[in-house]
Amino acid sequence: MSNENITDLFVIGGGINGCGIARDATGRGLTVTLAEMNDLASATSSAATKLFHGGLRYLEYFEFRLVQEALIEREVLLSAMPHISWPMRFVLPYHRDMRFDSDTPTSRLLTKIMPWMKGRRPAWLIRLGLFMYDTLGKRGILPGTTKVDLTKDPVGAPLKGKFAKAFEYSDCWVEDARLVMLNARDAEARGAEILTRTMVTRADRHADHWEIHLKDTVTEAETVRRAKMLVNAGGPWVADVLHQKLGQNSSESVRLVRGSHIVVPKLYDHDRCYFFQGEDGRIMFAIPYEEDFTLIGTTDADHTTPDEKPACSDEERDYMLKFVSNYFEKPVTADQVVWSYSGVRPLYDDGASSATAATREYVLTLDQAQAPLLNVFGGKITTYRKLAEAALAKIQEVFPQTPGNWTAGVALPGGDFAVDGVKALQDKLAAAYPFLEPYAVRRLIRAYGTEAWDVLGDAKSAGDLGQSFGATITARELDWAIAREYVRSGEDFLWRRTKLGLRLNDAERTAVDAYIVEKATQKAA
Repeated sequence: MSNENITDLFVIGGGINGCGIARDATGRGLTVTLAEMNDLASATSSAATKLFHGGLRYLEYFEFRLVQEALIEREVLLSAMPHISWPMRFVLPYHRDMRFDSDTPTSRLLTKIMPWMKGRRPAWLIRLGLFMYDTLGKRGILPGTTKVDLTKDPVGAPLKGKFAKAFEYSDCWVEDARLVMLNARDAEARGAEILTRTMVTRADRHADHWEIHLKDTVTEAETVRRAKMLVNAGGPWVADVLHQKLGQNSSESVRLVRGSHIVVPKLYDHDRCYFFQGEDGRIMFAIPYEEDFTLIGTTDADHTTPDEKPACSDEERDYMLKFVSNYFEKPVTADQVVWSYSGVRPLYDDGASSATAATREYVLTLDQAQAPLLNVFGGKITTYRKLAEAALAKIQEVFPQTPGNWTAGVALPGGDFAVDGVKALQDKLAAAYPFLEPYAVRRLIRAYGTEAWDVLGDAKSAGDLGQSFGATITARELDWAIAREYVRSGEDFLWRRTKLGLRLNDAERTAVDAYIVEKATQKAA
C-alpha cells in the first residue's frame, strides 16, 4: 500500500481523552487526524464537577493507585494551565450521623469487625483518609489538611449550628471544556488535523490500514480518510463505535452513569467549597461558581443509552436540594435554580452493583489482529494526561520509534506564566487596556491567560472591540473564538468556551448565536 495521503493515527472523539491523545501523539512526531461528530467537549467533558481532584471517596473503594495518580497530577496540570485551573480549599463538616455507602469495601470491612458502629463513618477514619490524601500526592504547591472550628471561622456561618467542627483540605478547579479545546488547539499547532462536526459513518479494516468514511454534519459532504491505526475515544459512544461503526466483536463495554448538577445564585460570600456527606453514604459539593453563583452536585444514576440526551431530572434536582439543605441554615429551594446540566460518565463496566461503586479506572485495549485498533474505556478528567501517556505506550507497540513522554509541565496555550501569577497578569492587562471593566479583566485572564492580548489586539477604546452583546462579550472576542477555538454556534461559546449564558437574557443569547453563525458560515465559505 502507498503511504501517500495516509495518517499514522485517526482518533474518533473530541472529548478530553481524544484531544489529550491527539496532542501527545502529535508532539511525538506522529501524523494525527481527529474527528468529533459535534462540538469539542460537547458531551461528558463539559459536564463534569470541574475539579482536578484525587477523589477522596475513592479511598473507601481501595482505588489507591488511581487516587495517587490523580493527586500527583493535580499539581502537574496546575502548572501547565494556571489560567483555567487554580487551587481551592474544601471544607468537610463533621457530624456523627455520617454513614458509609454500603457498597464500599471499607464499609463492609468495618461493619464486620466493628458492628456497633452501625455503618457510621467515624471521625478517626476521615482523619486517616485525609492523611493519606495529603501524603499520597507528594504535594509541592497545595497546602495540607487543617482542622476548622466552625463556631469561630466565617466558613461556619452559612451552616446549621449543629456543625461545630470540620476538616479543610486542598483540590483544584478546572474549566473542563476549555481544557479540551486547548488540548485540541495545541495538537493542531503541532500539526494535527482537527475536524469538528464530522461524523464517522463507518470504518473498514484492512490488513495494514483503516479506511474511514466521514460525513460533515453541517454540509452533509462525505469524504474518506486512511490511517495506519485507529483510536476509539468515543466516550459514551465507545462501545457503539466499536460494534456498529467499526464492526468489531468485543465483550468490552462501558457503564453509562449520569451525573447532574444545579446552579443557584451564590449561597455564601467566602471562596471555599463544601464537601458534604449524606446519611445515605453519598457526597455532595457546593462550590463558588462564576463569581456570582454556587454549583451543587453531583448525582450517580445509571443511564440507558448515549443517544438519549442526559438531563437533570426533577428527582435528582430535589435530591440535591434536600441534601445541601441538611447543611445550610437557610434551605435551598427549586425556585433558586437558574441552570442545570447533566453528563454521562462512560465508566468501564466492571460489574459493580451500583453506579456509585463502578470503577473510575481507565482501561485501554489494543487489538492488532489486522490494522491496529486502540479502544479507550473510562477515565476521569484529572488523569487525562496520564491516560494519554498510557495510550501512547500502547501506540509505541505499533510505532516503536516514537519518542517518549513529554507533556508533563508543558503549558497549554495561554498558560505560560507562574501558578501564582494571575493577579499580576490581570493588573498588566488592566494597564494595557484601561477601558475594560474590572470583571472583563478578571474574566479574560481566566479564559485566555497570556493570549488575552491576542484577543484584544490593537484596541484603544471599548468601541474598537466592536459590537457589545452584554456580560462584557464583544465582537472581537467572538471573532477570536470563531477563528481560533472551533466555535460555530452560540451554544459553543456561551455554555462551553465560557459560561456567559448565565449572564445573558434570551434576546442577548439569540444575538450572540446569530453573529457566530453568520461569521462561521462566511469563514467556511
